[in-house]
Amino acid sequence: MQLLDWIILFSTLLFIVSYGIIKTRKSETIDDYILGNKETRWWTVGISVMATQASAITFLSTPGQAFIDGMGFVQFYFGLPLAMVVICFTFIPIYNKLKIYTAYEYLEQRFDLKTRSLAAILFLIQRGLGTGLTIYAPAIILSTILGWNLNLLIIIIGFLVIIYTVSGGTKAVNVTQKQQMFVIFSGMFIAFFIILKLLPSDISFTNALQIAGANGKMDIVNFSFDPKVKYTFWSGIAGGFFLSLAYFGTDQSQVGRYLSGKSDKESQMGLIMNGLLKVPMQFFILLTGVMVFVFFQFHSAPLHFNPNNNKLVENSIYAKEYNHLENQLNSLLDEKTKVNLLYVAHLKQKISNNQIKEKLVEISTKEKELRKQAKDIIKKVDANAETNDKDYVFIHFILNYLPKGLIGLLLAVILSAAMSSSASGLSALGSTMAIDIYKRNVKEEKTDKHYVNATKFFTLFWGIIAIGFACLSSLFDNLIQLVNIVGSIFYGTVLGIFLVGFYIKFVKANAIFISGCISQITIILIYYFAIHIYPGEEKLSYLWLNFIGSMLTIVMAILIQFLSKKEILQN
Repeated sequence: MQLLDWIILFSTLLFIVSYGIIKTRKSETIDDYILGNKETRWWTVGISVMATQASAITFLSTPGQAFIDGMGFVQFYFGLPLAMVVICFTFIPIYNKLKIYTAYEYLEQRFDLKTRSLAAILFLIQRGLGTGLTIYAPAIILSTILGWNLNLLIIIIGFLVIIYTVSGGTKAVNVTQKQQMFVIFSGMFIAFFIILKLLPSDISFTNALQIAGANGKMDIVNFSFDPKVKYTFWSGIAGGFFLSLAYFGTDQSQVGRYLSGKSDKESQMGLIMNGLLKVPMQFFILLTGVMVFVFFQFHSAPLHFNPNNNKLVENSIYAKEYNHLENQLNSLLDEKTKVNLLYVAHLKQKISNNQIKEKLVEISTKEKELRKQAKDIIKKVDANAETNDKDYVFIHFILNYLPKGLIGLLLAVILSAAMSSSASGLSALGSTMAIDIYKRNVKEEKTDKHYVNATKFFTLFWGIIAIGFACLSSLFDNLIQLVNIVGSIFYGTVLGIFLVGFYIKFVKANAIFISGCISQITIILIYYFAIHIYPGEEKLSYLWLNFIGSMLTIVMAILIQFLSKKEILQN
């Protein structure tokens, strides 16, 4: 980090926070504070929806995911465009017709207060955890790489978000997310083209894709029906569809974005924009990770990307053994470079290169084995150390290979993404707490100003809770997976409740409430016994939890309603 990097980083963050406060400090009515006076145009709705989902975890973890596993993770998003269509034509017209502030208000009108409260509480739990993770993710990685104090970094990120979110509510979130997305995409595009520029002069973009393909990184679609395989076409279409339907249709952090739309049409166009751009955006971020992989075919890469773990080993009795592995990896580099260049030369001359491809696979297998042995040594030094280093790959490349000035810009990208998604989460948590819990249980009449202040207080309250949770978190496998797992545990049940409300009119309040409670307990048990206790060898992909939770809630609600009706008839 040079002086120029610090100037770019701090000036970018200071501008975003100041802009959010100045543009929205006069929000004095509850309509203005929570719904932005319903003045938001479709492109702002679309950008805000994308920015809310695109947290720092997206830009830290996703390239690392592609570096290790290739492009297959993009299948996770295959169900998203379909979900956008369903939400546009079902959810949005109902929400706007009822003139609600939060999604959970609908549930009381359709069922009763306890069902509304159940859904709101499930949302508060999972979004409170999720917001803490969106703050924690960049903090843990940046603190490890840059040597900054972790808790201080968490508090700084949380404090910056709280300032403008409490000050301006939904409007502040919307206007700042436009600036944040500009910073994010500018940084990512610049980083992508610099990676290509840093490749050997005779390696074109097409050649880079061919090298990636030969190393198994361009396997985009997997049609396997094996439930143990995390990312397949079917889990993306089914599980991804239900997760997206739940997240964008029932999670207040997203519902609040399009409820602020000027009309049904503006909100719908914003979501269609998200549906059209989200898969290409994720594809591009994954492709950036794949290009980093290609870059390291011609440049030295660390044996393990997490520097904290490297320090652990350096100060242990296993240091010599670890150094031996590093030397072996370095000796592979020359061979790897020569074979990749030969592979490209043969492609250009249209010469058969099956033997060379086999050699590439052999080298890749050796490299994976060396990295596995390194992780085994780290575990010997500290059994509790997290050896998954995917989240450190992209930040390592940024800090070691980007020119000065661009390091500050890319760090601004990461922190902007953390702030944009955290702001949406805090705004939604404050709104839900104020409207669904506080206002619904206050007996006497209160002024608009009172509820604006209450929402501000609850936003601040949840901001402090999220910072506290972030300070107590520990790194878990791959951060982007962790966020999606937390969502998958809770989203299915909530989505099932909403789908019954929208489409199955004969199911009444008691049936859906009992069904929702049983379904949520069941999903937690399935997660624990099929996923949690089998790290790395899961018996079920977490994406299926959304589908199972939704279907379980719906089927059980129908069954309970049928049995209760039958009992009434018999009596």
